[in-house]
Amino acid sequence: MTEQEKAAPEASKLSLDQVFILLEQQDYDQLRLLLDQTHPGQLADLLEAMPPKKRRQLWDLISESQEAETLAFLHDEVRNSLIEEMQPEEVVAAAEQMDVNDLAYMIEELPEHIRQSIEEKLSDEIREHLETNLSFEEGTAGRLMSQDVITVRNDVTLEVVLRYLKLHEDLPEYTDGLMVIDREGFYQGKLLLNTVLTRNKNLLVKEVMNSQHQAILATTDEHDVTLFFEQFHFISAAVVDENNLLLGRIKLDDVIQILRAEADHALMGREGLDEEEDLFAPVINSTKRRTVWLGINLITAFLAAWVIGMYTDTLDKIVALAVLMPIVASMGGIAGSQTLTLTIRGLALDQITSGNRFWLARKEVMIGILNGMLWAVVIAFLSWVWFQDAGISLVIAAAITINLIAAAASGIAIPLILERMRIDPALSGAVILTTVTDVVGFMSFLGLATYFLL
Repeated sequence: MTEQEKAAPEASKLSLDQVFILLEQQDYDQLRLLLDQTHPGQLADLLEAMPPKKRRQLWDLISESQEAETLAFLHDEVRNSLIEEMQPEEVVAAAEQMDVNDLAYMIEELPEHIRQSIEEKLSDEIREHLETNLSFEEGTAGRLMSQDVITVRNDVTLEVVLRYLKLHEDLPEYTDGLMVIDREGFYQGKLLLNTVLTRNKNLLVKEVMNSQHQAILATTDEHDVTLFFEQFHFISAAVVDENNLLLGRIKLDDVIQILRAEADHALMGREGLDEEEDLFAPVINSTKRRTVWLGINLITAFLAAWVIGMYTDTLDKIVALAVLMPIVASMGGIAGSQTLTLTIRGLALDQITSGNRFWLARKEVMIGILNGMLWAVVIAFLSWVWFQDAGISLVIAAAITINLIAAAASGIAIPLILERMRIDPALSGAVILTTVTDVVGFMSFLGLATYFLL
C-alpha cells in the first residue's frame, strides 16, 4: 500500500482544526498529502474559513491540478483575493483546466491583460465555446451551460450508439443520457443510458428516445432553471436556442450551486449583507458594506422614536405604558416576519401570481385577526395581573390586535410591492417591515392610551 493510500482514510476527516495545527507545526509535507486527497469543494470551504495570511499559506500547498476546480467553488470575493496574489502565468494555467462555464463566470472579473493571455492560450474549440457562453447574460441558462455533451442522431440504431460509446474512454459527469439531434443539429429528445443497455439493439434511436424530455431555452433565468430541475427531477437537461438548436447542457451540480447561492442570498440579504462577502475580509471593506444598512436602520429607528416622542406627556403620566410598549412592537415584528418569510419563499418558488395573491392576502389578514384576538386576551390578562388597571389592559389588547393585523398585511404587501419595483424583497423587506410594525404598534398603543386614559 502506498503512502497516499494510507493517508486516504485520514483525508476524509480533514478538518479546519487539523489544518491550523499542521500549519502551526509547519508540517507541510503531511498537509500536502492530506490536501491532495481532499475534494476541491472541501478545499474551498477550508480556504474561506481562514484569515488572509493562513489562507495564502494553504493555497500555496494546494497542487496545481486542484487549483482550477477549487477556484470554481470559491465565493467571488475570496477567489478574487487569491487571484490578485497569483502570478499571471498561474492564473492562466488554472484557467486552461477549468470547465468553460466556470471560466465564463470568472473571466470577466479578471484584469484585461490576464484575460487576453488566457484567451490566447485556449484552443480554438474551447475559445469558441467560451464566446458562446459569454454571449448570454449572466444569470441565464446560456451562461451556466457546459458543452460536454454526447449527441447521437435519431436515425441510427442502438447497436451503432453502443459502438460509438465504446470509443470514449470516459463519459462526462452526470451523463444519464445522450442528447438526440437531427442532421442539422436541432434537439429531438433524450436517449437514456438504461434504454441503450436494455432495449433491442436493432431499434432506431427515434423509436425509443424520450421526445418529451424538455430542453431549456438559453435565455431562461437561472432561478427558473432550478425550478425546472425540481419539477422534472432531471440529472441533466439540454440547452437550446430560440430555433431549438442544441447548444449544450446543464447538470445537477450546476443547479446545486445556484441553490446554495440563493440560500446564502436569502440568509445574508435579510441583514443587508452580500452573500459573496468574505468572512475574513479587511476591516475597512467590511465596515463600508455594513455601515450603509446601519444608516438605514438608524433612520427607521428615529422614525419610531419620533412617534414615541409625540406621546411623552402620556408616558410621563402613565409609566406602565413605557414598560408594556416593547411587547406591542415585538409581537407585531414576529408576526410580520412569519408572513414576510412565507411570502418571499412563495415568490422565489413562483407560487404566487396575480391569480392567487389576493386570496393569500385575505388568508394572512384573517390569521392576523385570529392571532390578534387570541394574544390580546392573554396579554390583557397578564397586564391586569401586573398593574391592576383595566384601562391599560383594554388599550394594550386593542393595540396588539391592530398591530398583528397590520403586520400580516404588511408581511405580504411589502415583498409584492418590492418585487414589482424590481427590488429584492430578501434584501430590504425586513427593514421596511420592522419600521411598519414599530410605528403602527407605538402609535396605536400610545394613541389609544392618550385618547381613553387621559
